[in-house]
Amino acid sequence: MIVQFIDFFRNRMKMTIRLSCGLLVLLVIIDIILGLTGGKHHAHTWVEHYIPGWWSIFGFVSCTLIIFLSKWYGHLGIMTSEDYYDD
Repeated sequence: MIVQFIDFFRNRMKMTIRLSCGLLVLLVIIDIILGLTGGKHHAHTWVEHYIPGWWSIFGFVSCTLIIFLSKWYGHLGIMTSEDYYDD
């Protein structure tokens, strides 16, 4: 069942990207509205008070950075051809 779910989104990559970006925008808008209505009294750091959507942006940038660094690290030598002993 989970494989079918993953394949559904993999086969519809454009829709998946648009849905993810839309969700990110929605979360930032909700955070801005809460910030304007005084819902930030539980914030623990200064960035939560002054940058709207901080945790949404932070999470998106962090995940993107992890993906690109992992791909870069993999191409450095972890991913080798299957016939590297034959050389």
